[in-house]
Amino acid sequence: MKYIEIGLGNRWLIRTEFENEDRTEYEKKGIDFPIYLHSFYFRIWINRSVFILDTKDGWKKQRKARKAFKFIIGIVSK
Repeated sequence: MKYIEIGLGNRWLIRTEFENEDRTEYEKKGIDFPIYLHSFYFRIWINRSVFILDTKDGWKKQRKARKAFKFIIGIVSK
């Protein structure tokens, strides 16, 4: 999967994150084309709580081990 994100809290304001089948990840500055739309999402990460609203999966809340602040709008691409 490919995640194109725009927002505050990541290394870059606009980035593309790649997640491999073995769950390893890497990222790239900017937008990586082509984009094959799977869903849109909105994510707010405050301390260890992450709130996600996704057009495919709906509303989710997660807990993370590390503390962070992020405000992200993203696109999930295959």
